Amino acid sequence: MNKEQKIDLAKIIITIIFSLLISLSNISNSNLKFLLYLIPYFIIGYDVLKKAIKGIINLQPFDENLLMMVATIGAIVLSYIKKEDYLEAIAVMLFYNIGELFQDYAVNKSRDNILNLIDICPEYATIENEKGELIKVNPNELKVGSIIYVSPGEKVAIDGVVLNGKSSLNMSSLTGESVPYPIKEGDEALSGSININGVLKIKTTKAFSDSTAYKILELIEDAGEKKAKAELFITKFSRIYTPIVVTFALVVAFLVPSIIYLYSKELTFNTWVYRALTFLVISCPCALMVSVPLSFFAGIGSISKNGVLVKGSNYLEKLSEVKTVVFDKTGTLTKGLFLVSSVHSDNEAEQRILHMASHGERYSTHPIAVALKKAFQSDNDGCEVKSIEEIPGKGIKAIINDKIVYLGNKELMNDIGLSIKECNDDDGTIVHLAIDKEYSGHILVSDVLKETSKASVRALKEAGVKRIIVLTGDNKRTAEIITKELGITEFISNLLPNEKVKNFEKILNEKENKNDAVAFVGDGINDAPVLTRSDVGIAMGAMGSDAAIEAADVVLMDDDPLKISYAIHVAKKCLKIVKENIWCSIGVKILVLLLGAIGIANMWAAVFADVGVMVIAVLNSIRCLTASKKYMD
Repeated sequence: MNKEQKIDLAKIIITIIFSLLISLSNISNSNLKFLLYLIPYFIIGYDVLKKAIKGIINLQPFDENLLMMVATIGAIVLSYIKKEDYLEAIAVMLFYNIGELFQDYAVNKSRDNILNLIDICPEYATIENEKGELIKVNPNELKVGSIIYVSPGEKVAIDGVVLNGKSSLNMSSLTGESVPYPIKEGDEALSGSININGVLKIKTTKAFSDSTAYKILELIEDAGEKKAKAELFITKFSRIYTPIVVTFALVVAFLVPSIIYLYSKELTFNTWVYRALTFLVISCPCALMVSVPLSFFAGIGSISKNGVLVKGSNYLEKLSEVKTVVFDKTGTLTKGLFLVSSVHSDNEAEQRILHMASHGERYSTHPIAVALKKAFQSDNDGCEVKSIEEIPGKGIKAIINDKIVYLGNKELMNDIGLSIKECNDDDGTIVHLAIDKEYSGHILVSDVLKETSKASVRALKEAGVKRIIVLTGDNKRTAEIITKELGITEFISNLLPNEKVKNFEKILNEKENKNDAVAFVGDGINDAPVLTRSDVGIAMGAMGSDAAIEAADVVLMDDDPLKISYAIHVAKKCLKIVKENIWCSIGVKILVLLLGAIGIANMWAAVFADVGVMVIAVLNSIRCLTASKKYMD
């Protein structure tokens, strides 16, 4: 509980004690009693009255503060006229403040859970000065290529590559997983992770503003600006609702008794004014205004704690509507860690084929190129590479030792007029090689499925996803083998990057219901257009490209596809709670309003309809923070 909440709690306690003392004192002088009761009223109601008056001055009067001010002052005036107790008016203001205190505590509790997650941006980075001394500087001042030192217990300030040292990193603030991540020379260290043991010397690869921790912070801070349809409805609803309520209360207070007086000559103003004041208290939209945003806030917080970042409550709402999930294969369902599994040739030595392939991919960072370079370390063997030309979607053309080398897929071989030998191996990507337009053979490069891929497919089906589709550039046989192993029945293979968008557009048009959402899961630069086009774009945050993360609506910080079903589960639970709060709030208010109109519900019932329902709604909203992890098991 913060300082302001403690002050509010003290006001509540003082008001209760003061009111009870006055009530039990049996003061006979009505004017003295009135003045004494004003003391606890102003103690508990000062902030509300101040906000209401400020709203009137700023020409924005129609909010719950105005309703509370009019209702309680009216109740005090009526009590003074009738020479009755003033406890009802004080109780309305008292319970309203209790509800507000409870709401603030719940919101702060939810916010603290998220702040604990996003408190990952370090305040300093350690560098070596000209004298060889280690000093602490603002990480925002460092340029790309700076050398920083990270001691045990310190946070990595900026993304970089380890130049020297060996340690383990605690990456729970990024991924939600507490298992230490081993790191050594040559490995990438992400900002926001905590060094557990050993000093690390790191060369930064990004500016601080582009580092992982800073980007996560930006994503979560921006999430609050992207509202769901339910939140937008409540905002519009309150703007129209409050003026209507005030107008209706005036009709009840003055028009109805005036009509009664014209026909019966009976003065009933006190009765109808009291009912109008009761109506104002009942009609306060506090429960809706508080519980709906809080539910989304808590839902995003719950998912964030487990390494899934949702960029706004509108995307959380869309997640709950996902019926189709489309996967890119490499880096999402598979590790993207390719290895050369075999080399096939009739007339060339295997080492010569790997030798040429390695040189041809010398400057590429594509996973398959990395696998070829790992299979044959050729950097310092004296070979001369004069030029390398990329042929989009097909491969490369290179001049190596004055020989023209073609390296790529079946289409590239067809383009240069060569027939190829089909590969009978079960799984993998086939890279064909031709030297001086003579076919030399092919290399089989295989990817590895992620440990959780099978479970993620099963969990998505359990979460209500009806269609799971894989889009891949792999050949049909490779795609068929992998999807069969995963339990996926639909796939589209042999896709060039630009063909992914076209095929995804077709899938979008095949939706059974226009409200159903289609999610796309990808990690590469070429996935960014599809991520942008999808209803919900989901990117891999650890190994994924910056373009994919920027284009996505949801980011999986540890690249675990199993967490997609968990996010859908939390989103559905969150939307269910939002609907429960809306129906409960409106339903109880309508019931008590009807009872109040016929004189059955008094001010105490009004307090329950306002504050009581708000407390119930807030408690219900907090359930979003404790969402089950059953879809992550």
